[in-house]
Amino acid sequence: MSKISSIGIPTFDQMSQPPSRKVLVIIGAGGMGLPLARRLGSGRHILLGDFSPTVLSAALTTLHNEGHTATSQTLDIASYTSVFSLAATASALGPIAAIIHTAGVAPGSATAKQIFEINLLGTANVIQAFLPVVDAGTSLVCIASMAGSMVPLSSSLETHLATASLDTLLQHAEINVENEDPGMAYGMSKRGNQLRVQSAAKSWGRKGARVNSVSPGIISTALVQGQLAAPGGDRMREMIEGSAVGKIGTVGDVEGVVAFLVGEEAKFVTGVDLLVDGGGSGGMGVVRMGFGI
Repeated sequence: MSKISSIGIPTFDQMSQPPSRKVLVIIGAGGMGLPLARRLGSGRHILLGDFSPTVLSAALTTLHNEGHTATSQTLDIASYTSVFSLAATASALGPIAAIIHTAGVAPGSATAKQIFEINLLGTANVIQAFLPVVDAGTSLVCIASMAGSMVPLSSSLETHLATASLDTLLQHAEINVENEDPGMAYGMSKRGNQLRVQSAAKSWGRKGARVNSVSPGIISTALVQGQLAAPGGDRMREMIEGSAVGKIGTVGDVEGVVAFLVGEEAKFVTGVDLLVDGGGSGGMGVVRMGFGI
């Protein structure tokens, strides 16, 4: 066998080893994260990252019961060190096919400070921490929100959100981390996600990788159902009824768009945000958002 292998034919030992599975990283294992893992995880090693051990355990049980190969790692999305550790784990498992970043918090369940740290800084952490470990063909999709397209921001703030270093991202005259209205903080953070993705496209492109964002409208998740039942839910129902399609969105509506972005048919698509809101934001003008996905 040594003579045969010397001319490039695999040895028996090499042929008996299955090729490394490509890795699918899902950040945020509840809400949209678990459905996306199930949709995109077939034949891949799924790596789940989430702040909650309980959510991770439940998601792993579901995936294992359905025959998927999956592991998990607890994650503090607001900590670059924690996100970089997840990226290193993913790289050690095999070539990374896709990273789907769904983690986030919304007004009503989080303060402005938490929204800025988790939604805005957290997404910037993901974009920067995974860049060193991606390969040609890797695709990152960050879940933003239609709220990001519906807040009035100055050109100075937009430039800052797109390009500021991680340690200065939350430091701007127009960012009131401690006392901002949570709804406005949510819209600002999601606009920051869209801008950060656009800004990162070139650096990811140098490695043959792509980065895009998806901005859902009002999607029927457990979080949104809670907000519909809370004070202020009437406003959300008005927006749903006033949308072009006249109904609430489903996680499946978002899944299909994410699947497109990480697939071969989208290999020439990068640095863009795809709005998936059922026509909810069209013609509404600029408003202060009080809800999240």
